Amino acid sequence: MTAPRAPRFLLHDSPVGDILIVTDGGGIIALHPVHGAPDADLHAIEALTGAAPVFDDGDPTACAAAEQIDEYFSGDRRSFDLPLDWSRVRGFTGEALRAVCDIPYGETAGYGEVAIAAGSPRAARAVGTACATTPFSIVVPVHRVVRADGSLGEYGGHSEVKQHLIDFERRVAAEGVAE
Repeated sequence: MTAPRAPRFLLHDSPVGDILIVTDGGGIIALHPVHGAPDADLHAIEALTGAAPVFDDGDPTACAAAEQIDEYFSGDRRSFDLPLDWSRVRGFTGEALRAVCDIPYGETAGYGEVAIAAGSPRAARAVGTACATTPFSIVVPVHRVVRADGSLGEYGGHSEVKQHLIDFERRVAAEGVAE
């Protein structure tokens, strides 16, 4: 029996810092900004998958993700068409993150609104947990989820990144740059 292929990873530069993209045979298993060295993130992926991720700047799925991220930050892309591997996203977290995908580009929604959209109106805190633990940020736009009073809330400890993404999308949407 052949051992499964180790996950592949790529670090891709963006206006909000390096984006870690991790793939395996089933698609993208992680995609999010990293701040500093990605060692802790890579160790978490190893613990999750049982294999240490291997750097691969030629992985077709990671390269497609990098290209779509570049299109997003140039204002030419408002949504992503990538093979996300949802198999490790369990229960309500998956429902909440799929509901987040329905928040229109350039707009925000409260945690409670997302909870309602995900079918559990009293689960605003669980939406916050889902957003905080998503394996897919930016492409699953958890940055669009804000507190009921309109304040930002957290974004992996980097609320300035969340603010940048919200401001960027609002500016692009107002200018009508992309469709």
